[in-house]
Amino acid sequence: METNPANSPRPCPICGKLPTPQNRPFCSTRCAGIDLGRWLKGNYRIPTEEAPDEGDGDES
Repeated sequence: METNPANSPRPCPICGKLPTPQNRPFCSTRCAGIDLGRWLKGNYRIPTEEAPDEGDGDES
C-alpha cells in the first residue's frame, strides 16, 4: 500500500519537525511562540507600493 502525501501531516513551519496535536501546526509551544513573534514584528507583511492611509481625520 502506498502512502498518500495528502494525508500525512505537514512539518512544523519553523523547524521542520512533525507537529504535535496540542500545538498543531507547530511541533512545540516554542515554535508557536517564534511564529507569533514574527507576526507581531511584521515579518509576514506583504510589501506594496501604496502609501499608508491617512485616515478620515476623526482621530485626535
